[in-house]
Amino acid sequence: MWRVMEFPAQKRTDYGTVLSMSIRENLWEIALDQYGYVTTFDTVRFGVSPGELRKLASRRKLVRVFQGVYRFPEFPVSTNDQFMEAVLWARDPLAVLSHETALDVRELSDVNPNVIHVSVPKRKNLIRRKEMPGVFVVHYENLAPEQRGWWEQIPCVTAETAIDQSIVSLPRPDLLQQAIDKAVARGLINEATAARQRKALQERYS
Repeated sequence: MWRVMEFPAQKRTDYGTVLSMSIRENLWEIALDQYGYVTTFDTVRFGVSPGELRKLASRRKLVRVFQGVYRFPEFPVSTNDQFMEAVLWARDPLAVLSHETALDVRELSDVNPNVIHVSVPKRKNLIRRKEMPGVFVVHYENLAPEQRGWWEQIPCVTAETAIDQSIVSLPRPDLLQQAIDKAVARGLINEATAARQRKALQERYS
């Protein structure tokens, strides 16, 4: 909770500026771990109204990317930005990169998807927004903690889970076999897991 007593006495017009700067400084700490992005979900951690993000955007201190997702304009641009955007756009703390996208970023297959796959827990109401980028594909699946991991500071399913998901969704057995082989060679899955996945792959295309 923000306390007025922590700021020096000054004119009323100056207080709003100082408060906004303090909010921005705290959000910057979060943005450092999120490729420069912050969300309305992040403001709750400081007991701050999500409306403060809109105010900062109106002053050009933040750039609105999607509804509820903003970015610090001075933060360096990265080739991974689109993946962080997809996870944050879902506005779910358990959202992760998944399926073929996870295979691609982990360099397990030459799948090269033209969309970004994100998984969120199953819910009664599906994600429906006015701003629904066609490049984002949302899957609803309850993942166990051990199925989640990280890739370049972005939440991402593990190699094993990515392969399991793609066996169901990707109609390219050659790319899936490639992913299994690479995962074994890099020690990301063991031989027992590889055997299970090869069997599942064979059963699907038998």
